[in-house]
Amino acid sequence: MATRGKSINLFLMDGEATGRIKCTLANWTGVAYKIPRTALDLCKERDDLKQSGIYFLFGTSDQTGNNIVYVGQAGARKNGEGLLYRLQEHKRNPDKDYWTEAIVFTTSNNSFGPTEISYLENRFCGLAFAAKRYDVKNGNDPTHGNITEEKESELEEFVDYARIVMGTLGHKVFEPLVATSPMHVDKERPVVEEPLLYFENSNAKATGRRTSEGFVVFKGSTISQKIAKSCPEIAIKARTKYSEKIDANSMLTEDVLLTSPSSAAAFVGGSSSNGNELWKTTEGVPLKSLEKASE
Repeated sequence: MATRGKSINLFLMDGEATGRIKCTLANWTGVAYKIPRTALDLCKERDDLKQSGIYFLFGTSDQTGNNIVYVGQAGARKNGEGLLYRLQEHKRNPDKDYWTEAIVFTTSNNSFGPTEISYLENRFCGLAFAAKRYDVKNGNDPTHGNITEEKESELEEFVDYARIVMGTLGHKVFEPLVATSPMHVDKERPVVEEPLLYFENSNAKATGRRTSEGFVVFKGSTISQKIAKSCPEIAIKARTKYSEKIDANSMLTEDVLLTSPSSAAAFVGGSSSNGNELWKTTEGVPLKSLEKASE
């Protein structure tokens, strides 16, 4: 099936990229808003933010520096208090002082009821946990709810569009570091998958792959316990950042993302390294040769 383009409309409500953003997508009844915490009071007159919907609170941990997300739902009440009222409650809550912006999803026709938002909260929370990009602050798994197969199909379509919008608004909270699902085949615009690459020396043995964001070192890779004086600062910081993903045997328990092949090689080998030379295919072809062959 051919991959089709998507037309997304971003409206800068305050006339600047750092302000509030309204997002709609062609042939989708959903509406998304990206709202800085400091701009909540500017949204008081927006009727669609008084509806039911799903919201995400994004921030950064003071302790670990990791990205944080909290997923919640807001039901419209008789007094018209819905999404915005719930966000204002979180703003007043000292236990949720970590978040700096919210992204909310509702619909243009106010079609979400309690069952729909429960299902969506459950699905979005599950996707965020599975992607492992953000620390998910939800203490308990949201209730799935009982829905018909027809309604489930309708809501899954909403989820598909919401994933596109969320990434467009700057948060890849639903997307795994490396896609595991089969790619769509488009004869007119074929997508060439990056090859698996390997790094091995006396102290380390790793597998990885380039992505559009950098270089992913895969779960199960063994990294060097030694860190040389020549090891770049970025690799040392990555060791600290991903320390919880490195077990007692120096093996990665989850995939990790580095900025480049060289930073990934330094992270694995513990010293300054040229990733274009050290990451190789199973046939021993270095990455730099693959780059030249593609020119």
